[in-house]
Amino acid sequence: MSEARKTETSDHHAPLSKARLRLWLKLLKASNLIEASLRRRLRAEFNSTLPRFDVMSALNRSPEGLKMSEISQMLRVSNGNITGIVDKLTEEGLALRLAVPGDRRAQRVRLTDKGREVFARHAGAHEGWIDAMLAGLDADDVDGMIRRLDHLSDTMKEHN
Repeated sequence: MSEARKTETSDHHAPLSKARLRLWLKLLKASNLIEASLRRRLRAEFNSTLPRFDVMSALNRSPEGLKMSEISQMLRVSNGNITGIVDKLTEEGLALRLAVPGDRRAQRVRLTDKGREVFARHAGAHEGWIDAMLAGLDADDVDGMIRRLDHLSDTMKEHN
């Protein structure tokens, strides 16, 4: 196959680099639309935020608790962003800070029973919202997109 043919899409005869850029923009647009809807719904129904949901989700997946730095790494945000959220969760009785044996400066954070109950309600609603937003996709669409996005993630890991 010629080099020119390899870099063209069959649909528009545009360079593949342009098609890839268009794909990136469409992925970003879809992601932003979903995220904006989630932010609105979390605020309206639970007076909460997406970053707070994300922190609670990380803590829920780690019942033994996480250090602040671990939460930051998982969510790819700064410790400063996490500190404010954890402070608020702690004030509301949804999370606990626990000392780390052998490290006086470090603390582990975990959800309280109340925090797990609150998160379960939020997570159930979140799942329902996502399901409704993506209701136009059938099982084959979902499976195909997951396979393709997994392939994209694998390609990105290799590229980096």
